[in-house]
Amino acid sequence: MEREGVVKYRLDHVYAPPQCFPGLARLTAWRTVLHRLGLIGQDPARYGGLGYGNLSQRLEGETFLVTATQTGHLTHLEAEHYVRVVWASPADNALRAEGPVPPSSEALTHAALYAADARIRFVIHVHCPEIWREARRLRLAVISADCAYGTPELAGEARKMAAASVLPGLLVMGGHEDGILVFGAELSPAAGLLIDTLAEALT
Repeated sequence: MEREGVVKYRLDHVYAPPQCFPGLARLTAWRTVLHRLGLIGQDPARYGGLGYGNLSQRLEGETFLVTATQTGHLTHLEAEHYVRVVWASPADNALRAEGPVPPSSEALTHAALYAADARIRFVIHVHCPEIWREARRLRLAVISADCAYGTPELAGEARKMAAASVLPGLLVMGGHEDGILVFGAELSPAAGLLIDTLAEALT
């Protein structure tokens, strides 16, 4: 089982000052909600004490805005906690980003989901043991446990499964403890699907 927070792709990161992108306030508001629910955060007793969870928003083409690496402990994010991914190649395990901070360790998987379907404009990655444990009972789509997080293999499987999904969609990361991916054309329905699925898992 792979832990959170370790960047495995080749990263070309260029410093750029924080920017206020359109939709940033809404993205940050939902990130705060998910943090309050414990779906994003940091806990000394979980995942080796590393932060977990991230969000992203498509900008132009396949470029996207994503939360920075290891920001899970922060209750509320500001513009300086986001970075713009300007190019990504999951097949080459490589990514180029611009911003004040390096991108999330899951940025390559976000890139694969955006490449899967031009309609996908938002990606949410959280950790939810309740959903993860109940995936089979709930008949959720599960990425093979053989695909470790942050790898081209996981990105490739996520892309194939997202391309076949009805939006908004949800994927369980079988090889990444408690990892859940949610994606869609609009942020609120995607986040709502996550919360609805959590309610079903608790039923």
